[in-house]
Amino acid sequence: MKKIALFASGRGSNAAQIIAHFRQHRNIEVGLVVSNKSTAGVLALARAEGIPQLTLQRQEFYHTENILAKLAQHSIDFIALAGFLWLIPEYLVRAFEGAIVNIHPALLPRYGGKGMYGHHVHQAVWRARERESGMTIHYVNEVYDEGHIIFQARCALDPKDQPEDIARKVLALEHAHYAPVIENILLNNHTQP
Repeated sequence: MKKIALFASGRGSNAAQIIAHFRQHRNIEVGLVVSNKSTAGVLALARAEGIPQLTLQRQEFYHTENILAKLAQHSIDFIALAGFLWLIPEYLVRAFEGAIVNIHPALLPRYGGKGMYGHHVHQAVWRARERESGMTIHYVNEVYDEGHIIFQARCALDPKDQPEDIARKVLALEHAHYAPVIENILLNNHTQP
């Protein structure tokens, strides 16, 4: 059984989709939900599903490698970031090389990098009057949104679309594709090229 740790900072709508997708899976399960916010909705979701939770403290996360022991305690094989806003430290990237993925609400390499998350991305796309947007699933490295791209899905934008409309369209793509892409990586033993 492959075990996933979901790292999330917010309400966890992508985490909810992933948990639901793997709830009855024969080979993959969500074994841990990790957040940097003790009040994050994703932790309540994990409790309701009976999934162990872990809340990170910034000092410990960046200045010790204690998280590795905690991931090992839960037999974690793979990490999926689902709206996790902290940069992943180098020691964790090394320990899970080719086994950490992130989802980004734009078509990278455009509209990525530090500070480009959630509504900030959709406002930037709207201000640029883009005709399309989408989402990107990529491997994680030590730089925000610069890891190798695994998968992208696109959606057309209407000139009348506001940032909220763009967000809704992109979120639908995220919910449709993130869990199946994770499943494909794990079942087919894909690793970062």
